[in-house]
Amino acid sequence: MSNSSSITQFLLLAFTDTQELQLLTFWLFLGIYLAAILGNGLIITAIACDHHLHTPMYFFLLNLSLLDLGAISTTVPKAMASCLWDTMAISYMGCAVQLFFFLFLITAEYCLLTVMAYDRYLAICKPLHYGTLLGSRTCVHMAAAAWGSGFLYALMHTANTFSLPICQGNAVDQFFCEIPQILRLSCSDSYFREVGLLLLSACLGFGCFIFIVLSYVEIFRAVLRIPSEQGQHKAFSTCLPHLTIVSLFISTGIFANLKPPSTSSPSLDLVVSFLYSVVPPAVNPLIYSMRNQELKDALKKLILSFIPLQK
Repeated sequence: MSNSSSITQFLLLAFTDTQELQLLTFWLFLGIYLAAILGNGLIITAIACDHHLHTPMYFFLLNLSLLDLGAISTTVPKAMASCLWDTMAISYMGCAVQLFFFLFLITAEYCLLTVMAYDRYLAICKPLHYGTLLGSRTCVHMAAAAWGSGFLYALMHTANTFSLPICQGNAVDQFFCEIPQILRLSCSDSYFREVGLLLLSACLGFGCFIFIVLSYVEIFRAVLRIPSEQGQHKAFSTCLPHLTIVSLFISTGIFANLKPPSTSSPSLDLVVSFLYSVVPPAVNPLIYSMRNQELKDALKKLILSFIPLQK
């Protein structure tokens, strides 16, 4: 049996044991990572440079892109290095830091998605009061609350998780450090405090989920009352990308953390964690830019500004 004081590193789970497939996995991660950096970077730059996009919705979208960049950068670079150099070891402190930043950014993103649902509710259901209720100072405070909530959540869970004694070795059945996998390594009689915190967090997360659902129920009722088809299309074009991202984020996250132990396997855990930790930051820019004409025009203008005019 191991003791946490003697553990200096953890061993992450490899995607494959074959060297050729390891290299293929590296190129896959590299492609996804570059796509996430390019997509989110373009959205951040377009919103920052185009004064037409200096509205609450795009301010929150800019924050979402920043969180996506941070979240994918906490897991994918380490996974690429592991595939390239065939070393799955991560230091004890490195694991704690990775867990903290991943929890911080993912939780802040979930809180921000809740704020964005409220933004869409006010824009569609209370358009006359939208500018008054969501002024620039209010938007900054709401975004700061989302970031601050993520920070406190991550600090609490990381400190509590890594204060538990480790008795079951140091092999983490995941390609990055994750709370459920660390808890499996702790002593059987010492992890109930963290499980209690997770249940409390799940209740709070469920409350945010209910708020998002109720917001969209009201939004869809308001949109269906719009007499013109063009007006309905414009309203849906600003809501559906957010709803798609929320659905992807919540469904994969719930399945990853609440699936029955009988269905759990290292391969399934890898796939599910890949879906909720890597895929959303990469596809969020695509989802938003596909249906939002204002953002597409701003991105087109930004890209053309970097292309020299032919004489």
